[in-house]
Amino acid sequence: MHTLIVGAGAIGGYIGACLARAGRDVTLFARGPHLAAMRESGLTVLSAEGDFSVRPKLVGDLTEAAHADVIFICVKAHGLAALAPQLKPLIGPDTTVVSTQNGIPWWYFQLGAGEHLGLHLESVDPGGVIASSIDPARVAGSIVYLGAEISAPGVIRHTEGNRISLGEPDGSRSDRCREIAAALIQTGLRCPVTARIRNEIWVKLLGNVAFNPLSALTHGTLAQMARDPRICPVVRNIMAEVEAVANRLGVEIPISIEQRIAGAEKVGEHKTSMLQDLEAGRPMELEPVVGAVVELGEKLGIDMQYTRAVYAATKMLDSNLAAQRSRRS
Repeated sequence: MHTLIVGAGAIGGYIGACLARAGRDVTLFARGPHLAAMRESGLTVLSAEGDFSVRPKLVGDLTEAAHADVIFICVKAHGLAALAPQLKPLIGPDTTVVSTQNGIPWWYFQLGAGEHLGLHLESVDPGGVIASSIDPARVAGSIVYLGAEISAPGVIRHTEGNRISLGEPDGSRSDRCREIAAALIQTGLRCPVTARIRNEIWVKLLGNVAFNPLSALTHGTLAQMARDPRICPVVRNIMAEVEAVANRLGVEIPISIEQRIAGAEKVGEHKTSMLQDLEAGRPMELEPVVGAVVELGEKLGIDMQYTRAVYAATKMLDSNLAAQRSRRS
């Protein structure tokens, strides 16, 4: 089984490195200094579970990539629309495309969505470019529960977690998901196959929609926000609004809001991915995570005043920072 990692940054690079270490046939697609460093010295992973280095196959242009049985899309959700047309020629009749993006995935309303089948979210898939490039029948959903960062070009620091959930968008249990899971388990990762990937998406969204933008505005860690007597009520109200959207879609979130907040507090002084992007000067993954739920709430007629207020403030912050980056360039 040949695997192509599209977007071998922190998360994609870590998954690819684990596959390479296990002797799996894997190719990593990357760009810039990170690609140059990997070509020169290989890819090094620093982890409390043990440091290691690998020399996987690398490409800097997707036209150089060979046919893959499995394609892991590990770019941030807001970068997928620009990349999706380049993926179309690589997807064969037997290719499985595993999406790892945060937020509401582009395929969510293409398969298994019941009465909401075909609903389009512009914040997730502007102009429908992704949906027209990737056959939904080829897609398997995933949710990544691990933390990693590029500490230097060619060097990934694994900070926490080792679980990747896999599931079919229609809730079925498939041989392809079991085969991919077996390959990941061989590398030392945990990879449960679930028939309830949609519910699990909303469990993660419950936290991400609340904590991620608030962390960007406050620079607070998960534990700080969960414990702060002024911020925690805002977190709780945003989560209640997200839960209302999920319920309207027929999704029952199998965890209470208080349990979700307590879980975030236990993670400790962890910076959300959105805060990490902010501090690194990168665009924040705001639209697919927060904007998508706001857009969905509007379509379903659900009042989301807390979520909308935090989203508006974070969007202005992101826009101002983008303007600063543009002036510097």
